[in-house]
Amino acid sequence: MENSASNPSITQAWQAQAIQLLPIITKELDAQDFRKIVHQRIAQQSTEQTQDEHVQVVKTQGIDKTYFQGLTRAQHPQFGSVMIKWQLSDGAYPIAADLTHEADILAAVNASSKIKDNAIAPPLLAHHCVDVQILESSQQLVIVVMPYYSNGSLAGQLSDRNQHSLTMQQKHHFIMKSAYLIANLHQAGWLHNDIKPSNILIKGSDDEWSADTMSNSLPPRLLLTDFALSQHMTMANSQPNPAGTPAYLAPERWQGQKATIQSDIYAFGVMMVEILTGKRPFQVNADSHDKSKAWAIQHCQQPILKLSSEYSRYQCMVDKALAKQVERRYRSMDDVLIDLTSLDSR
Repeated sequence: MENSASNPSITQAWQAQAIQLLPIITKELDAQDFRKIVHQRIAQQSTEQTQDEHVQVVKTQGIDKTYFQGLTRAQHPQFGSVMIKWQLSDGAYPIAADLTHEADILAAVNASSKIKDNAIAPPLLAHHCVDVQILESSQQLVIVVMPYYSNGSLAGQLSDRNQHSLTMQQKHHFIMKSAYLIANLHQAGWLHNDIKPSNILIKGSDDEWSADTMSNSLPPRLLLTDFALSQHMTMANSQPNPAGTPAYLAPERWQGQKATIQSDIYAFGVMMVEILTGKRPFQVNADSHDKSKAWAIQHCQQPILKLSSEYSRYQCMVDKALAKQVERRYRSMDDVLIDLTSLDSR
């Protein structure tokens, strides 16, 4: 998520407030035996929808509410090296549903017997909700604790610095393992709704894997993360504003239709192109006046990218994953895996 403030004076104000909040967050985490606390990211979220990332929409008595979210690294005597996601909101009007929702989904997914021996998400180590006093105001602090993975996310491997060093075998591995993760999530009855490289963690052998050292015998394991927008398939419904990351959002989602398996498959198709080429298949200008409209046009009207000859064997898969019409898209991730497996045998 990104900071929704665009006015410089507003940005300065919330940054000053954030500086005041961090010592309080640190104190609360310290009280729960977390040590070596390092705050890596803090953002002020609002009830507005940004043009680049998703933000929860909450209004109370017609007033737009804001809240803070952060990402913090720490050490714990029981859990070891951890990553803590936290959320701070007005105690009178708590806006903690998305983080609590994510914790509930992590617990449900990890408990699913269908994926018992094939984890697709980090284990939920702890989930706490505490009240804190800030300037005589009651605030609600929600924290979700997961293991820290030093190899980071798939997005890091696709950066301009690292992507060129990936071999075709490594790229195919990332595509195949990502497909397995999504397929297992669907089999457990969940839609992710925000599939992208930054939401796929790399869990290497003893956390010592890097792009330069990957071998056939010790390929990295992958894990899905960030379930803030996830929905159970029986509960998925349409939304007035499409929630997700615009670069990966399926055409039908821009048209107000509900999230489905096919919308996850579309996002996977975008990611597949990104893994292969280092670039997303659809782009908008950074200075576009109406980015939402620009993204909608890209996904709904722009022709599907034609891959270079180096990756031409993936073209049919990309065409089916990124089909504009849902009925022409892959019906399931199992079908995607069948085609990926057939590529291995060629």
